[in-house]
Amino acid sequence: MTAKRPVPKLSSIDELLLLSEKDQPSLEQIVGIQTVPINKIRMYKDHPFRLYKGERLADMVSSIESNGILIPVILRKIEADENGCDHEMLAGHNRMNAAQLLGLEQLPAIVKENLTDEEALMYVVETNVLQRSFSDMLPSEKAKVLALRYSEMFSQGKRNDIIEELKMLENPQYDKENETSALLGHKLKSRDIVAHEYGLSKNTVARLLRIDKLSPPLKAMVDEAKIGLYPAVSLSYLNDTEQQVVHEALSRNDFKVDMKKAELLREHSGQLTNEQAVRILSGEATRKPRNKTPAPFKLKHKVYAKYFSSSHKAAEVEEIIDKALEMYFTNQQKKSNELSNEKKEDNTYESDL
Repeated sequence: MTAKRPVPKLSSIDELLLLSEKDQPSLEQIVGIQTVPINKIRMYKDHPFRLYKGERLADMVSSIESNGILIPVILRKIEADENGCDHEMLAGHNRMNAAQLLGLEQLPAIVKENLTDEEALMYVVETNVLQRSFSDMLPSEKAKVLALRYSEMFSQGKRNDIIEELKMLENPQYDKENETSALLGHKLKSRDIVAHEYGLSKNTVARLLRIDKLSPPLKAMVDEAKIGLYPAVSLSYLNDTEQQVVHEALSRNDFKVDMKKAELLREHSGQLTNEQAVRILSGEATRKPRNKTPAPFKLKHKVYAKYFSSSHKAAEVEEIIDKALEMYFTNQQKKSNELSNEKKEDNTYESDL
């Protein structure tokens, strides 16, 4: 058996691209890999996946410092923007962040030209699906994956080609003929197949597809568990302006969104105002008015026994108590009016002085 040739460790991008012929093929032999200045690369617009932070980012920095960037990033050639960037990152956001922390100025890259927006998004999504477990994704990330898989523009053939390319890039020994994957070879026609592929129920798929309709700020609240999945589905039926109104109301106040409030907000879709959103989210809109009728009470025997004997009938007692109360409150109102008049006279006297 022929011994496998050890893979050399790299400490920089230059080493990756300028290794001696003894250790590695020359740049001319590495078909399609270019060096691109980092200041010419912009992040993918509205990147739907969280980037590494803390310990995970530190581990990547350490790995690149020791071994270099072993897998080239994937870029999309674009028209130069206002910042002079003429490439857009598709796969490799975390590698670029780590490289910048190390002070590196360029990246090994495979540059794609003439990609449609849909194809570019497919690279972004499929890279993250291959690198991370679907179950570990945030709700908004799962929603983006499913939305792409369920969209009309989705091409299973194109997706298969991209997946094969990404797998070959990470593992040159990958043999697609021996690879069996539930991700390949299906022509998606219904929600059932999408649900089966990701181990979800059809209802869960439907809910996540609605989550993708939320504005980015509300998606962030779902990811942070500030809004539950079920209420979020109802909020997704609001238009963009109304979702912004809801987000502002939640951000400025310590309001919580439950199903009842979310459904009520949805009922006002198309005519939801700032005032209505605040009334609903604060609970004022559903708060029952206080009952103005006094609570019933029972007059104690020792109280009415001082005024009535056993010879008095119940109807007679009620009539007398009613008249007594009327007399009492009339007298109280009279005293209140007299006191008010006295205060007015005193104020008039003081003003004359």
